[in-house]
Amino acid sequence: MSRVSIRTARASLAAVAAGALFLTGCSSGGGGGEDGKDAKAKKQGADVSYTFADEAASKGPAPEVEGGRKGGTIKVLQRDSFAHLDPAQIYVSDEGALATLIHRGLTTYKRTSGDKYEVVGDLATDSGKKSDGGKTWTYKLKDGIKFEDGSAITSKDVRHSIERMFAPFITEGPTFIQQWLANTGGTDYRKLLKDGPFKGKHLSDDVLETPDDKTVIFHFEEPQAELPYALAMQGYSVVSEKKDTKEKYDKDPLSTGPYKIASFKSGKNMKLVRNPEWDPKTDPKRHQYPDAFNIQFGVSFEDSTKRLTSDAGENQYATSFTNSVDASSMQKVRSDPEVKKRSVSGYQSYVSYMNINTDRIKNKKVRQAIAYAMPNQSIVSAFGGAGGGEMAGNYISPTLVGQKPTDPFNKLKKPQGDVKKAAKLLKESGKKGMKLTFAFQNAPEWQDFSVAATQNLEKAGFNVQKKDIIADTYYDQIGKAKNDYDIYHNSWGADWPSASTVIPNLFDGRQVQDGAANYSHHKNPKFEKEMDRIRKIENPNKAADEWMKLADKILVEDVPAVPMHYYKTIQISGSKIGGAYFDEQLHDIQPTSLYVKK
Repeated sequence: MSRVSIRTARASLAAVAAGALFLTGCSSGGGGGEDGKDAKAKKQGADVSYTFADEAASKGPAPEVEGGRKGGTIKVLQRDSFAHLDPAQIYVSDEGALATLIHRGLTTYKRTSGDKYEVVGDLATDSGKKSDGGKTWTYKLKDGIKFEDGSAITSKDVRHSIERMFAPFITEGPTFIQQWLANTGGTDYRKLLKDGPFKGKHLSDDVLETPDDKTVIFHFEEPQAELPYALAMQGYSVVSEKKDTKEKYDKDPLSTGPYKIASFKSGKNMKLVRNPEWDPKTDPKRHQYPDAFNIQFGVSFEDSTKRLTSDAGENQYATSFTNSVDASSMQKVRSDPEVKKRSVSGYQSYVSYMNINTDRIKNKKVRQAIAYAMPNQSIVSAFGGAGGGEMAGNYISPTLVGQKPTDPFNKLKKPQGDVKKAAKLLKESGKKGMKLTFAFQNAPEWQDFSVAATQNLEKAGFNVQKKDIIADTYYDQIGKAKNDYDIYHNSWGADWPSASTVIPNLFDGRQVQDGAANYSHHKNPKFEKEMDRIRKIENPNKAADEWMKLADKILVEDVPAVPMHYYKTIQISGSKIGGAYFDEQLHDIQPTSLYVKK
């Protein structure tokens, strides 16, 4: 399950630079803004509930949104254009939000009430039926599911959608299921079907089976208890076998959702209109309220905040899928009742960490000293205060199943760090006065934090050498297995509501190489063996508890990284936008529930 990739980290890079939002995982919050009447602000350690749903829960149509009505056009203000439209190339948040409107896969997430969610069948009749201890999963397709050209979606299309992800031109999407089917990590999975299905070869029936037009059967060598989560990723949405244009599909895909692309000028604008071939009776989640979405690109967070806060003219009919309130405006939005009632807020699945290069700093007491010295409150303040983040006591986001409010290094009790304890540990290590090379991104938030962190570290007895790195190359530099830095930050978010997509990525010593997410170069065979054991647990809720225990063991026993803060966000909409809520899984406004008020 461990994935050698820096895509998630690169998505984080955008956030670090300007408070951007992310794809994957889930988030806390609700409509009405922070502390608003519909908000359900999650406390650390609160239960996050996800259920793998049966056929009854997977039927459409989706329950009507209160006040929802058809008609009108919603204007969407977006900073970033969409680099990819082919679902197999979709991983980052902006494209993921769009995908909820135009793409469908075998499974998806449906909110049942408040912060309770189900993984339901989307194109499939349910979230999947497992057998053979979780090594085999069977899916049946619904009747009446079609592409925008009116052609029926069959098991051949699903098989093609999985097989094409082995092709060399698919480079940006998720790789979990490919690796599971090939039973290998890294990019070695491509050897199983190196050209994808495009030269007439297919995965064998003992790997992926389609006995009839309605049935898809996955066969794995190891149990995969979280397959319904993985299939709900937008990257595994269905692609038409007959209309697949390979690389060109990335600019002109066939829609399966309630909307289709009418026009797209990269970097400028996009228009979505209703897809008449979408049948709401087959869809348990989505709606088709507006006539159209007009998306404008190149709108900064500051600009979208100003426009939406003003609520003047056409801005009343505007929102953003992923632009958040800029850090400098968060306090105003939270304190102005008229603006606050038009806001939604909550946790993102991302956590920031201060990595300690364990190849260079081998003394555990030195690593402990760094951990105690870190002033976590300073990074929360740099990201706009309580609206932009919350101090982290451990490695696991509150948005994930199994998270507990543990705090081994007393980061919550001593938010500005424990310099005295750090100094004591450093002295005991015999390393007082040692040089510490501190690399950080030259974005304003991290520059501000670096000042406070350096002061604490120097008071504790370190000789700090600061190295600021430009944003565009930051992750390339810290991602080198042989870098010249002692400590450096990163952010990571789960691909679904499980720490199985966090702990192995960050701390599996078998994944130390250039570009990998194990930035601390942590290696411990004892813990790697434990990761392998937990992956095989058939019950995902039991596995979640074990991931939490393992995360704290790694933190306490090895101290490879210091947990810093849990990301949060606030988004606002114009007064004529209805149906806005902060989606626990998308960790942004959910586009499929929006409508235009009268």
